Amino acid sequence: MFGVIPKTLWNKTNPADDKNRIEMALRTLLLDNGKQKIIVDTGIGTKFNEKEAAIYGIDHARFQIDVELHKIGLTRSDITDVFLTHLHFDHAGGTTYRENTELKLTFPNAAYHIDRFHYEWAMQPSKRDRASFLGENFQFLEEKGVLHFFDGKDCSLWPQTQVIKVHGHTPHQSLLKISDQKETLLYCADLIPMSAHIPLPWIMGYDLNALQTLGEKEIILEQAVRENWILFFEHDPYFDAARVEFTEKGDFRASTLFNLRP
Repeated sequence: MFGVIPKTLWNKTNPADDKNRIEMALRTLLLDNGKQKIIVDTGIGTKFNEKEAAIYGIDHARFQIDVELHKIGLTRSDITDVFLTHLHFDHAGGTTYRENTELKLTFPNAAYHIDRFHYEWAMQPSKRDRASFLGENFQFLEEKGVLHFFDGKDCSLWPQTQVIKVHGHTPHQSLLKISDQKETLLYCADLIPMSAHIPLPWIMGYDLNALQTLGEKEIILEQAVRENWILFFEHDPYFDAARVEFTEKGDFRASTLFNLRP
């Protein structure tokens, strides 16, 4: 998760267990504009068998999508749209589930939105990243006719939203920026997966092009500082979000770390 950063440094912020694993969140975001109820990313899902779940340490005991939606008076059937930042299994695994052996849509009434070019990459990935794409998470969506493809750097799918394209982690990853008159929130996905990744050199070893990630982070973090954005972290187990600032050494750090949930 931290690429070339030595363990002596990252273990201070994200301590590893005896198998060298760190705790990570799979944090989705619900947007409600009065007409649509939009889920951003879907987590890892429940389709892994017992052996696979043990390897990754998957634990649904604390958080389950049905329980979390029920807390705010919703069910999975109420979701109208699912925005997928990219199709790695820990982001798109929750698009489908198995009932006995039958594959079903997790959100049966939703349109699933994905960048067209990233979908094409996921269908024919490189040898380096093909293990990150599991066809049952996205090919089934096309079979059911619920996929909505978008492309273009600055498209807007809903009012007050903007898609920001980045390519260092995986080609055509799509971040979602949400703004109103007071605040701007950026769903950082795997560009900045955790608050520990705010400093520029802290880049995942999973990224296909680390130098491109570095440049993309710098551009976005500079704008986030200028405009006082909230950065929303998908994988941080300790903090939901942060505001950022410049450091004396010309890098970036969190100025405020906080949780958004009531």
